[in-house]
Amino acid sequence: MMLTGKQKAALLLMSLDITTATDLLKGIDPKLVQELAAEVTYLDAAGYRTTRQSNEVIRQFYDSLRTEPAFHLKSFVKEMLKNTVGEERARQIQAEIQQILSKRDPFIAVRSVDSQTLASVLESEHPQAVAVVLSEMPPKKSSEIIGLLGEGMRVSAITRMAGVDAIGVEAKGRIAETISSRLEAAAAARGASTSQARPEESLRKVAVILRNLDKEVRDGVLGAMQEKDAQVGEKVAELMILWDDIPQVADRPLQTALRGIDERQLALALHKADETIIKKIKSNISERAAARVDEEASLMSAPKKEDVKEAREKIIGVLREMNSKGELTFIEE
Repeated sequence: MMLTGKQKAALLLMSLDITTATDLLKGIDPKLVQELAAEVTYLDAAGYRTTRQSNEVIRQFYDSLRTEPAFHLKSFVKEMLKNTVGEERARQIQAEIQQILSKRDPFIAVRSVDSQTLASVLESEHPQAVAVVLSEMPPKKSSEIIGLLGEGMRVSAITRMAGVDAIGVEAKGRIAETISSRLEAAAAARGASTSQARPEESLRKVAVILRNLDKEVRDGVLGAMQEKDAQVGEKVAELMILWDDIPQVADRPLQTALRGIDERQLALALHKADETIIKKIKSNISERAAARVDEEASLMSAPKKEDVKEAREKIIGVLREMNSKGELTFIEE
């Protein structure tokens, strides 16, 4: 995607802390602030904000500037506007931003929803509507959603995607509005469970930070956490390595971990797994072993979910044990 000047400015703003960004925007016409805030929101929600693009823009201004890892987009926009034009005007601008984004891209709200939630809502929709939604997603996210759909819906939706271009703009807008309404209803019904999930998300961030520290430092922090709250410390240790982390595990330690896993267990673990994980694991076992895994997979009709889960947990268990010994290294994204 070729970035406009405003979009480059928006990416630069996203790389700054709220205070610095606010200082830069002081004295600027509120209309321009609104336009920049709209670009900030659009780039992130539409899936166009990538580390590569951000770094390229940042390098054009300051070689030493690095993106803030704990950045939260919605808080950033809200605080940036409030500190620049005042709280009341900020609310008005945010409402106007939503209107601007909806006119530009009716799927903006749908695109920002996580794949699991979106797939659960799409499962009950007409395949043609699902095909339209999938065609409006970034390719990677579309693939994730397809993998989460039931086989019947998956086949029906994919076969209809080729004809999506023939559907008019108004019809697509109605589909976007319908899906958005269903997502809002699902979010409201899920309110309690969503609030319960937030602490685990925070612990996951802590776990990822800790796993990248030297073993001595990491063990010291974990020990202190476990002394204060054994349950929390244990959860953080568990969250350091998840199934989705396998592509980030360095090849050599992954090869060591996979040596103790037989081909049937690997075939079970890879059943309906993300393609990135499948490629990562197969590239770290021998060609003969990979062939046997494929053979085992071809003999499976419909393995039970609990068997697949157990096979994956066995691999993750080995990786967690290696991590606790300091034998695991990760590829930085």
